[in-house]
Amino acid sequence: MILATLALLQACAPTRVPISSAPDPRQDPGVLLKSNNIAQFYEVGWSQLPGWQEDDVKEAWPSWLRSCQGLARRNPSGIQWRPVCDAAKRVNSSSNTEIRQYFERHFKVLEVRHQSGSNAGKNTGLVTGYYEPYLNGSRKRQGIYQTPIHRYPDAWRRKKPDDMPTRAELMRSGQLNGQEILWVDDPVAAAFMQVQGSGRVRMDNGQVVRLGFAGTNDQPFKSFAQWLLDRKEITRAQATMQGIQAWAKKNPQRVQEMLNANPRYVFFREMPVTPDLEVGPIGSLGVPLTPKRSIAVDTKALPLGAPVYLSTTFPLSEKPLNSLMMAQDTGSAIIGAVRADFYWGTGEAAGEQAGRMKQTGRMWVFVPR
Repeated sequence: MILATLALLQACAPTRVPISSAPDPRQDPGVLLKSNNIAQFYEVGWSQLPGWQEDDVKEAWPSWLRSCQGLARRNPSGIQWRPVCDAAKRVNSSSNTEIRQYFERHFKVLEVRHQSGSNAGKNTGLVTGYYEPYLNGSRKRQGIYQTPIHRYPDAWRRKKPDDMPTRAELMRSGQLNGQEILWVDDPVAAAFMQVQGSGRVRMDNGQVVRLGFAGTNDQPFKSFAQWLLDRKEITRAQATMQGIQAWAKKNPQRVQEMLNANPRYVFFREMPVTPDLEVGPIGSLGVPLTPKRSIAVDTKALPLGAPVYLSTTFPLSEKPLNSLMMAQDTGSAIIGAVRADFYWGTGEAAGEQAGRMKQTGRMWVFVPR
């Protein structure tokens, strides 16, 4: 992902009332959120949300209804979502005014701040992007299709190894022979699909296969970009998904060396396919993600499924991006209170945006009154 430094957003400084420093709600019934000493929450007025009146909240409404579906099935935060979700059934989904009034009537707005560490008390953090890539593949290893995509190993379902192998060890040992779902034509694209956690594959017979996350080898993730930077193979300006792909084309003999610098290996499973690109992959909440309206968050800080208002900028720009989002996904690299991964959608255009996004942002979580 891009490593360029971006200017901080201008932040308002209204008087704020602290809501919680994340004590156990069983000890204090007034606490609205439990966040394991990661986040602080400050109640603010709706007028403090940058661009709230201008955001086209109709675009976020289908995503909120999906959140309600997911929260009806699972709700690890323990927040009472059912009354607000029931109220949502009576809202005119084509009216920005009604949707805004619904949120203002039924929710409180809590500004999110860091609770601990070097950023303690700060209300800004990192916003990155992700997407669902398209790859080209075949059910058979042939011609240009030489890179396997693997299912979670059958043997590991019965018993995991005591010492989980790294990516390099898996590739050398042949442990994954027979676990191939399909073969693709680009090892770097396959590696980036592992980073994203899902993807679609255009097969040589015209079929489209959708792949979803199925597990890992329990190894830590290490950045390809950082590996290349440490060896002065690329500059910081080139440390993007696009820059890494360009380096790989110039250095095909070193691609496996670069990929093996990341010990983590991700396994996939086939998912139901829909031709509608607006229906994204299934996130951690168990519902489809919505392009430009779903984010991944740290669920130790924020409740999965909650509405979150995000104020940041578009990739590589200072153009404001103020949007109502839904916290419908998680990610191993998404750690901290003011931290979000912005889902851009499916395909090349979404990948262009996601690959360049490393912005500063602020976040507000909506919780039922």
